[in-house]
Amino acid sequence: MSITLPGPTLGVVGGGQLGRMLAEAAAPLGVEVIVLDPTPNPPAAPVTRDAIVADFDDPEGLDELAARVDALTFEIELADPDLLAEAGDEHGIPVHPDPGTLAMIQDKLGQKEALADAGIPVPEFVGVATAEGLERVVEEFGGVMLKAREGGYDGRGNVPVEDPAEASAALEAVGGHAMAERLIPFERELAVMGVKGADGETRTYPVTETLHREEILRESVTPARAADPVVAEAESVARDVLELLDGRGVYGIELFETPDGEVLVNEIAPRPHNSGHWTIEGTRASQFENHVRAVLGWPLGPTDLRTPAVTANVLGDVDEPEPGTLRGVESVLAAPDADLHWYGKDDVRPLRKMGHLTVTGDGDADRDADGGDASHGAANGTAGDRDALISRARALRDGLTFRE
Repeated sequence: MSITLPGPTLGVVGGGQLGRMLAEAAAPLGVEVIVLDPTPNPPAAPVTRDAIVADFDDPEGLDELAARVDALTFEIELADPDLLAEAGDEHGIPVHPDPGTLAMIQDKLGQKEALADAGIPVPEFVGVATAEGLERVVEEFGGVMLKAREGGYDGRGNVPVEDPAEASAALEAVGGHAMAERLIPFERELAVMGVKGADGETRTYPVTETLHREEILRESVTPARAADPVVAEAESVARDVLELLDGRGVYGIELFETPDGEVLVNEIAPRPHNSGHWTIEGTRASQFENHVRAVLGWPLGPTDLRTPAVTANVLGDVDEPEPGTLRGVESVLAAPDADLHWYGKDDVRPLRKMGHLTVTGDGDADRDADGGDASHGAANGTAGDRDALISRARALRDGLTFRE
């Protein structure tokens, strides 16, 4: 295909931090971005051509967005797949990832059924709709993670249930119809950011280790501190997942590594993901740049690791919502190995994602003897080096606060 600049305009349903970082990645490519978000002046607004204020399922708002752009994508699972498909057809523009893929992923039970039917390894699961049914499943599995079938993402809508007596309250907490998944005693959580481009081109970023607390991602570590056979299996499973999905773009594939080295799929996000923020500094073409490239049908950028990287999320450390003013920023700005990303949210709430920082290691470890990039799956640096990067990232992050 022939590509000229200035480039096309990309429409994004959702104007949060992912939309912001998509626009930041699109600008150097000559691509302008218009977002749609129900919040006036959302985080993406300062770096986009325009922000349309409308609900994610507002037909008129989506029609306006589609009329002003050359391609459509989304940065949040709350986008309406039927309206996306209709808008694309009405205005003759591509929509990626495919709205059908979004619909499948939105239903946690349907997502797991599709994965299992394709022979992709997943934890044992079952759909539940009543407290009595959940009680039986808890007794059979010895404990489950109860997940809302729709509406939950990034840990929202998940409730662990280990006692049948907790079934009724747990089912009420997730809103009724749900999926119960056997609790997995995992060794670590992993993630692979994969990208599907034009003409069947598929690439994956190096396997990342994700560290959660209270169902919220706190840090990501790349390369993952896992054994080589586990890393290879995670990459293989991720490619199998990508083969199942329709539509171009970046997909976040969350995985469990079990104590015996088995790799199971946890969840899929049909968009750039928090687990892949490290790619901004750690690779030549970030997950955001490659999502823009893929949606537009452009050649994909390289996904090889340039340097080991640890990303630490900056979360709200307040007790009640208040205007967000981050303090202690000078310590991160003075660090030669750290990069800070502010999401531009007006208000801080307890544990709300307000930004992130990424600490990178010695890039010299990522060059081979001829000066080229190290192999995609190579273990760049030792686990001890990555332990030191984790400590460094946590120390810088913990020096930041929203408290006076």
